[in-house]
Amino acid sequence: MNATVRARGITVSFGRRLVLSDVSVAIGPRSRIGVIAPNGTGKTTLLRVIAGLLKPDLGTVRRAPPSATIGYLAQEPEPQTDETALAFLARRTGVADASSLLEAATAGLASGATGAEDAYSLALERWLALGGADLDARAAEVGAGLGLPERVLSQPMTSLSGGQAARTALAAIALSRFDILLLDEPTNDLDFAGLDRLSAFLDGFEGGVMVVSHDRAFLERSITSVLELDEHTGGGVIYNGGWIAYLDAQATRRRHAEEAYENYSAKRTELVERARTQRQWAADGVRRVRTDTSEKDKNIKAKRIESSEKVASKVRITAKALARLETVDKPWEGWQLHYEIAPAARSGDVVVRLEDAVVHRGSFTLGPIDVEIGWAERVAILGVNGSGKTTLLDSILGRLPLDAGTRSMGPGVVVGELEQARTRFLGRVSLLDAFVTASGLIPGEARSILAKFGLGAGHVGRAASTLSPGERTRAVLALFMARGVNCLVLDEPTNHLDLPAIEQLEQALATYKGTLLLVTHDRRLLDAVQIDRSISLD
Repeated sequence: MNATVRARGITVSFGRRLVLSDVSVAIGPRSRIGVIAPNGTGKTTLLRVIAGLLKPDLGTVRRAPPSATIGYLAQEPEPQTDETALAFLARRTGVADASSLLEAATAGLASGATGAEDAYSLALERWLALGGADLDARAAEVGAGLGLPERVLSQPMTSLSGGQAARTALAAIALSRFDILLLDEPTNDLDFAGLDRLSAFLDGFEGGVMVVSHDRAFLERSITSVLELDEHTGGGVIYNGGWIAYLDAQATRRRHAEEAYENYSAKRTELVERARTQRQWAADGVRRVRTDTSEKDKNIKAKRIESSEKVASKVRITAKALARLETVDKPWEGWQLHYEIAPAARSGDVVVRLEDAVVHRGSFTLGPIDVEIGWAERVAILGVNGSGKTTLLDSILGRLPLDAGTRSMGPGVVVGELEQARTRFLGRVSLLDAFVTASGLIPGEARSILAKFGLGAGHVGRAASTLSPGERTRAVLALFMARGVNCLVLDEPTNHLDLPAIEQLEQALATYKGTLLLVTHDRRLLDAVQIDRSISLD
């Protein structure tokens, strides 16, 4: 189906905070629109409005045809209690809802309800269009290709490893038969093979796609236009031509805006200074003439006064020119992160050592494995989803007991960890209280450092659990800046982060002098961070 969805004049506020203001966008067949904005600016809100999950304060969303289906795949899908992986796939592909509607329509048909035949036909058409008839068979085929055998699909989602959960989310996208797809950070936690599969799926998908992502390599490969949301005004601007064209256009627009403001500022300063000087000349001239008793000729004195008053008329001319000068606003800077990781004292030469280590996690076994991490080494831990990267990190940090072998941590090691699930700030207490407890800072200092990460007055009083994943990630990075560490453990650090924060993180890691353990599938991050060696898990 050649479906199109048009969002016009979308405006959304949460309390006094304006999130989106008069945003318009159209998603048609083969559209590939990337939504770009800092964390907390309204990207997810826009996707939820277009999907029909959130009603805007102003604006409309129209589907053409009205029966077109829109699939929204959330950034943090929350599995329902005891939901199996197969049930998760049915829900995420829309088949579960379509099945419920079909059952209700069938019951109405059996009872002879008014309009039951039309309702049944529509429900059946929707169920078939979304792939309900053969979902189980397709799920088994796609799952096998992603390393998810049928026994895994029958397990509860809460029992799956991080790698299995990531592959299940990818399977949901691959199984989707929506006309329009809205993808919120689909690249999070995917390995290189998964990223290639996702890009290949989008290459072959005939419907429209709107995607929120901060994976620069993925954006470069997959999108054909960019919708940039402005964190200051809440508005949106479309750039056509793909990711590289957007970067060029953004840089050009920024340069022109800065040049226009500089020209305006210089002209205004010139006119203000000229008016001030002319007013001073006029006032001084009239005063000198009126107080000059040496000139007795009234005509000469009158001409001197007239001359001074002509200067005063020039002041009025200058004032009119100043009033006519078109105001040019200074380009909005937003929050600027200048990120440094606070150092701690040097640890011993050996940071951590695993010898003949074996760990069992359910049916998965890691090891036996020998690992030694030395002081100031920069080590990347690589592998496909489910190969045990997070398990290895848990073993290195002593969070997961070894079933065999030994683990030893060197003296003076101070660990700073950004874990994959971003659970550090998830409680009901306010972000400020949680940060004060974790950092040991007084509230004023904590507020100041959080503000540097774009977490201001509107964030620090909120329950930490209400923060977006990107905001929670920034809070953990702020903790590293507040607290000295000499061993950084980063598990998929670019997940959920906006582009400015990713670039600042790269710069901070470039100057960081301690030990670094890095798990990432962000190709650009791996290129930017100088790695001494890699540990590859099969």
